[in-house]
Amino acid sequence: MDFWLKIGQVVIAILLMVVILMQNRESGVGGIFGGSGSGVYLTKRGFEKKLFNFTIILAIAFVIISLASFWINA
Repeated sequence: MDFWLKIGQVVIAILLMVVILMQNRESGVGGIFGGSGSGVYLTKRGFEKKLFNFTIILAIAFVIISLASFWINA
């Protein structure tokens, strides 16, 4: 069972990296120097919101599988 937890953890980690890299960053280089654009808060809509929620779900699943793997090996 520990083997399948480790495989699941690797798969979720790869998916989490891909989903994080797919997210849009509006600030770009200007954010480094304090220029954040218009300063208006924009809400996430459509695919961007689903991607954000999927990122949260993957992160929670990763933590749960990591804890389960820890408790099985302890």
